[in-house]
Amino acid sequence: MQGSDTGIVSPRWPFDIRRLPFYYGWVIWLFSTAGIIFSIPGQTMGMAVFTDHLIEALGLSRTQLSLAYLVGTVGSSLFLTSAGRWYDRLGGRVMVALASALLALMLVYIAATDSLAARFGGGVLASFTLITLGYFGVRFLGQGVLTSASRNLLLVWFEKRRGLVSSARGTFVSFGFAVAPLVLAWLIANGGWREALWELALCCLGFAVIALLLLRDNPESCGVLIDGHSHDNPPPKPAMQASATLQEAVRTRVFWLTSLSLSMHSLFATAVTFHIVSIFAAAGRSQTEAFAYFLPVAVVSTTSNLLCGWLADSRSLKPFMLVMLASFLAGAVGLLYLAHNWGYALLVAGFGVGGGLWSVTSNLAFIRNFGPLHLGEITGLCTSIMVFASAIGPALFSLGLDLSGSYAAPQWLCIAMLIGLLAFALTVPQDKPA
Repeated sequence: MQGSDTGIVSPRWPFDIRRLPFYYGWVIWLFSTAGIIFSIPGQTMGMAVFTDHLIEALGLSRTQLSLAYLVGTVGSSLFLTSAGRWYDRLGGRVMVALASALLALMLVYIAATDSLAARFGGGVLASFTLITLGYFGVRFLGQGVLTSASRNLLLVWFEKRRGLVSSARGTFVSFGFAVAPLVLAWLIANGGWREALWELALCCLGFAVIALLLLRDNPESCGVLIDGHSHDNPPPKPAMQASATLQEAVRTRVFWLTSLSLSMHSLFATAVTFHIVSIFAAAGRSQTEAFAYFLPVAVVSTTSNLLCGWLADSRSLKPFMLVMLASFLAGAVGLLYLAHNWGYALLVAGFGVGGGLWSVTSNLAFIRNFGPLHLGEITGLCTSIMVFASAIGPALFSLGLDLSGSYAAPQWLCIAMLIGLLAFALTVPQDKPA
């Protein structure tokens, strides 16, 4: 069992949470939220701010750097299902701390890639190989392991209001992701891109130490009851929920609908984020507008996330899935007409609402449909697919720009895929509310 007394770290070290006068699930909520925010250096919106600086420092073209991002991200996706198995065996406490510490090391490595390339004689091949390894590390550890482990950890501490609690976390995550590009751009402007990476690494290392001390894997191993119930007032005994294995999950349509829909967002949103300055410039908009775009999206995403997270606790997820896909489709149309104010507004509304519903779906779909026992492995495969899709997005958009001189062709391709997913979603039966 995760986090048991026979595990790597005792759930009673360095203190027993049963002695505290409050439910420890709220501490887990805090660290689950912080863990996803600390994954930003491994997320596209974190790395995208460094794109132009890395192009200049490494002597690579935009397409070459996008290809390195593709190779590194695809490579990282191949190991995420295994990382999910490690989560099931070691627990979220160890995985969050370990991933954060290793992410710090990879950020220091990326800061040194141009110097290392010079030692290997310089040139495109050395620069490309070294930054690919860097992208592999931050994508695997940040977007992959740290994000997935932080998200899963919270789900086993709350049951009655799992959707609402997850959505409350999403509120802070959305704003954290929205302001991150502005904060990172400020750090770079005031100290340099290399120094900004060092500062991020120091933050991740500090978080790893604190997480190891304060995180716990699950309430059962700590001798407390889920949702803060006492032993004198236990929760109503729930109906038995069978936990599917990974092999059983992949034979269902709901697994593939959920995974492909979440991955479509990863592909499209990652591409837009990675090339955000270039895309906005092509529409006649400034770099300031490009980075500021994330804030209104966060406001819309947070609002829809909170409302729909509360509603989803007692309802099927299928309507939320359909609205999510329709919203992404609307945002995609808005992106095509970004030069117009109505296009910008449609982009913000579509990606904002879709992003909020994406959080609801990713938080609830797998534990609701497949149970908690193999959650790490099942979500690990989904995360692997999402990371693979996120790798394709930037390269696809960059290739479209090189071949046609605009981003229109890959945008139309994304629209076609969204329409296909909407049609698929209509054929999948509704799940039962938790």
